[in-house]
Amino acid sequence: MYRYGDGVDKNEATAAEWFRNAADQGHADSQYNLGYMYQHGRGVDKNEATAVEWYRNAAEQGHAFAQFTLGHMY
Repeated sequence: MYRYGDGVDKNEATAAEWFRNAADQGHADSQYNLGYMYQHGRGVDKNEATAVEWYRNAAEQGHAFAQFTLGHMY
């Protein structure tokens, strides 16, 4: 909701914090979303190496978009 401003003021830094909370607990969609945030510098400093790490975590759980994006980044 923070990422898009859906029902709250848009705040990508807060969105990234929530994605990280869930990603650290192994939630594949959040790992993918956090990878996206790092890849594009949305709410966090742009860091493609960190993006790859999060995409890889999600991809290893079978997340198709993460697998595709990871392959594209390689």
